[in-house]
Amino acid sequence: MHVIGGGPITLEPGGQFELSGAQVETVHQTSSELMAHLAQIREVARPLRIGFLGIGMTPSWKRAEMPQMPKGRYKIMTAYMPKVGELGLDMMYRTCTVQANLDFSSEADMVKKLRVSIALQPVATALFANSPFTEGKPNGFLSFRAEIWRDTDADRTGMLPWAFEPGMGYERWVDYALDVPMYFVKRGDEYTDVAGQSFRDLMAGKLAGMPGARATISDWANHISTIFPEVRLKRYLEMRGADSGPLPNLLALPAFWAGIHYDDASLDAAWDLVKLWSTEERQSLRDQVPKIGLSATVRGRTAWEIATEALQLARAGLARRKHLDISGEDESHYLEVLEDRLARRTTPAQELLDKFHGQWAGSVDPIYSEEAY
Repeated sequence: MHVIGGGPITLEPGGQFELSGAQVETVHQTSSELMAHLAQIREVARPLRIGFLGIGMTPSWKRAEMPQMPKGRYKIMTAYMPKVGELGLDMMYRTCTVQANLDFSSEADMVKKLRVSIALQPVATALFANSPFTEGKPNGFLSFRAEIWRDTDADRTGMLPWAFEPGMGYERWVDYALDVPMYFVKRGDEYTDVAGQSFRDLMAGKLAGMPGARATISDWANHISTIFPEVRLKRYLEMRGADSGPLPNLLALPAFWAGIHYDDASLDAAWDLVKLWSTEERQSLRDQVPKIGLSATVRGRTAWEIATEALQLARAGLARRKHLDISGEDESHYLEVLEDRLARRTTPAQELLDKFHGQWAGSVDPIYSEEAY
């Protein structure tokens, strides 16, 4: 797993904590890093009576109640989001994800992994669905976070249908990224609002409001970071489909994708699983999943059936990797939480809804104690 940086904590727009983990070789190392991270934040937070909740969307707070982190890029994005979608501000301020980043060995390897990842991303969304509440009540979705992304900004989100066309490669991705409207240009610590303008104009020195300014590699890196498709290509592939959740979920996600991507037999089988799906079928699956999760269908099969098969491929891939921890266990045991849920045909969101309608007696308040890290 190639994860940004090497352990820094950053604040997302609404104060969401983001740990950007180090580049590591095994899920065991990810587990150790996460355990150390959670121990450290508990030590700091406990005297301050601060808790941490892993969930896809804040279960009770209204958008107006969310704090706004004082970062220049967030101010620009906040002004721009309502111009391109209805739910972009909810995405920024009220949602939380967990992501796994994976390496590729060549351009062809990248293309294959990107295609498998995009096609299976809705299945991952269903497996990790964990945002069923808005402002204290069920919102009618299992992953409302995933629904929010459907109405955020069509220019920079989605299922990238062109990635499945002949000729896909680095150049095609660059062409796509160049056509995504910019948010800002950063020079030193200063952000200049150029929202909606063209990176191509910046490259040519023709950007309105910044005459003569030309693009730098830093500008390109910043621009790429403002593109939000289901899978994002940087120097690695970023899996973006999962809601945040409890610790077992955070470890199951990299295990799921590593088992598929880092074993040739599993990757080939995963491609066989999805390669006949059309653009329309992939999009239909993505559109169904936020509301009905594992009950969504593609080509007459449910997401539950596909998830079951994909999970078997991931387990086999991890077993073949043979990375053992100090107890002699390979990485496949991190998948047990997903296998258990599939066996019960449920999701994290449904488990929360069952508590809401049962022992929580119609209140989301217990979530802050029972589900906190």
